[in-house]
Amino acid sequence: MEQASSSRAAGRQAVLLNHLRPAVSGQSQENPLQAQACLAGDSAAYERRASGLDDVVVISALRTPMCKAKRGALKDCPADDMLAAVLQATVDRTGVDPAAFGDVVIGSVLGPSSQRANECRIAMFLAGYPQTVPVRTVNRQCSSGLQAVADVAAAIRAGFYTVGLAGGVEAMSQTPMAWEGGVNPRAAQNKKAMSCLIPMGVTSENVAAKYGIAREVQDKMAVSSHQRAAKARDTGRFKDEIVPVKTMWKDPKSGEEKEILVEHDDGIRPDISTAALSKLKAVFKKDGTTTAGNSSQVTDGAAAVLMMTRREALQRQLPILGIFRSFSAVGVDPAIMGVGPAVAIPEAVKQAGLSIDDIDLFELNEAFASQATYCCDKLGLDREKVNVNGGAIALGHPLGCTGARCTATLLHEMQKRGKSARFGVVSMCIGSGMGAAAVFERGGETDEPKNVRPAQKMSYLSRDAQ
Repeated sequence: MEQASSSRAAGRQAVLLNHLRPAVSGQSQENPLQAQACLAGDSAAYERRASGLDDVVVISALRTPMCKAKRGALKDCPADDMLAAVLQATVDRTGVDPAAFGDVVIGSVLGPSSQRANECRIAMFLAGYPQTVPVRTVNRQCSSGLQAVADVAAAIRAGFYTVGLAGGVEAMSQTPMAWEGGVNPRAAQNKKAMSCLIPMGVTSENVAAKYGIAREVQDKMAVSSHQRAAKARDTGRFKDEIVPVKTMWKDPKSGEEKEILVEHDDGIRPDISTAALSKLKAVFKKDGTTTAGNSSQVTDGAAAVLMMTRREALQRQLPILGIFRSFSAVGVDPAIMGVGPAVAIPEAVKQAGLSIDDIDLFELNEAFASQATYCCDKLGLDREKVNVNGGAIALGHPLGCTGARCTATLLHEMQKRGKSARFGVVSMCIGSGMGAAAVFERGGETDEPKNVRPAQKMSYLSRDAQ
């Protein structure tokens, strides 16, 4: 990619030098001017990076702490309170009036459809949003939070509005993962249809068996997830993305209720070891490899991502955290649904005009260590680029929130790394056999104008210039 960029830069220089060459008859036509390599090492100073005023950019990406369902600090916190916390923090930290939001799209999986939609509307009012701002929910299972981000980006690109907010929320402590009602008997006539009913843990075992993912390999990934998450937490790596949440908490032993402030993820186990994990029994299959220790945690949490056009961000003089570049959702065999990212990532990267090698960081949801390992191996990913601050095995997987949470974690990490992290990917597998992925670019990579200000009314300017 760097060679192509240098070639384009050299071509542009050659054209410019040709324009500068004196055209005097009788003199040698040999050009005495010589092109020199740009000090920036790329196509500067003509167009350092591709950026347009209609780019969809991310201004803010925030999340609550991720807490263990039924046992963690957010177990008694209603979904609308969790969501309200990140909605309000988005406005407080950016200064953007929520009245400007063209829509609010929230991913949610387990909450009853109409009830969760109402809870999201309630959360808006609790956060101080005006009644003029609409809201809706979206459910593409584990990718719902990322789907919300993609939906808002698509609406902005379509011109429906210039500012929108995406997010996700899941209160897994209060909403059971259960099938409601009966199953259509016709499903038994179609193998793929029946595979949609396979428990997720069994699909993990299917991936492990089909692709030879050993138990020891899965446990090793789990340990790495916890160790990286612990280091990120202890060094303040998550500080910029986490919104503390005030909530009532009931002591399960005494029954006493008290107000607490939740500031940190509480599912991280820094002292975990492969020896300890090896003692856990397989949950879904006799002599299987998928355990509670190498699977994602059941978690409570919420996240919010504020997006707008680059033009809008410049007019509001807002710093850009990231740029939304592409999104892909694909279908795979439901019986091995965990392979979804291995198909979705190449498609999203291709849409962005990139290759896998161009991606500096990956947030790959660790639904199960089996499928996350397979996807890394299949794509040949450098593990030092994948889940550098831990993944869902340590942080948890609040289904509807995960995509937005991963977006927040990715963009803040890219921002901290600066020029060493230009492009990043968020991806996850999806129940019933799908995968999703999105490509983001770090916001500070482009050379933004520093003198953009609202034009003042001056009598000596033409009417069009005022």
